[in-house]
Amino acid sequence: MEFRHYSVMLRESIEGLCIRPDGIYVDGTAGGAGHSREIAKQLTPGQGRLIALDRDPEAIAVAAERLKGLPAQVIKANYSEIRTVLSDLGIDRVDGVLMDLGVSSYQLDNGERGFSYHQDAPLDMRMSSEGISARDIVNEYTAEQLSKIIFEYGEEKFARSIAANIVKARAQKPVETTSELAEIIKSSVPQKARREKNPCKKTFQAIRIAVNDELSHLDRALDEAFDVLKPGGRMAIITFHSLEDRLVKQRFKTFAAGCICPPEFPVCVCGRTPRGRIITNKPIEPSEAELAENLRSRSAKLRIIEKIKD
Repeated sequence: MEFRHYSVMLRESIEGLCIRPDGIYVDGTAGGAGHSREIAKQLTPGQGRLIALDRDPEAIAVAAERLKGLPAQVIKANYSEIRTVLSDLGIDRVDGVLMDLGVSSYQLDNGERGFSYHQDAPLDMRMSSEGISARDIVNEYTAEQLSKIIFEYGEEKFARSIAANIVKARAQKPVETTSELAEIIKSSVPQKARREKNPCKKTFQAIRIAVNDELSHLDRALDEAFDVLKPGGRMAIITFHSLEDRLVKQRFKTFAAGCICPPEFPVCVCGRTPRGRIITNKPIEPSEAELAENLRSRSAKLRIIEKIKD
């Protein structure tokens, strides 16, 4: 299967980075190399440099091929390892970081990966093809653990019912495929909810986040990426659901915050000044033209911050 991945808000994110031809940039989510290629094409060979990261071995192979001849280096790593990767390369600071979060179109469309509830496939959902799988979580976690994951990561109000029915079903036989899980979910929600939209989306999202520990990796990556930015460097993050976007929004506010003294203090004693300047007071969203071309981008939000000082 061809590795296809639509690069969401490509123009907006590249423009937001304000790329310098002699700068050093990191694409933390290389995927199909759409964003990576556009960054690398703007760099001067021998001066500028792109480091493209991804934890998916299939994405790494594709990105390496598509970035041939450009001033780019592809490395298999999670974006939460950005500081270690750069240190190993002898790089102290960079001019910009891009992260396009979530699951790629290729991962969704490749039924064998088990990300989609639209295709019957073994339960997997591992972005790295390593470690704990969706099958492990669905068949081994307690009802309480499943309910917590589905409610917190999927914001699913029928989490308890879904978790209880998963446990009930697996008592008869292990839940092995995406279709089996989808049927359990559908039978666990009221008929009205099934008519309004596909009830599987939130639970599949929740399990995928848990399998890949996505929020923990993002939490760490935001701090590490901002730390390795040079003053004047920018970080652009594209999110696809409210949990990611909330985390990015709050962390950007922390980077841009000044005095943290209690309001009753007559004068500032903490001496804290902002380390960053938020470029996007409101997130940038896909244009109507992009939505018409790629409906999957409808929930995407782009936030950009510029580092002022260390």
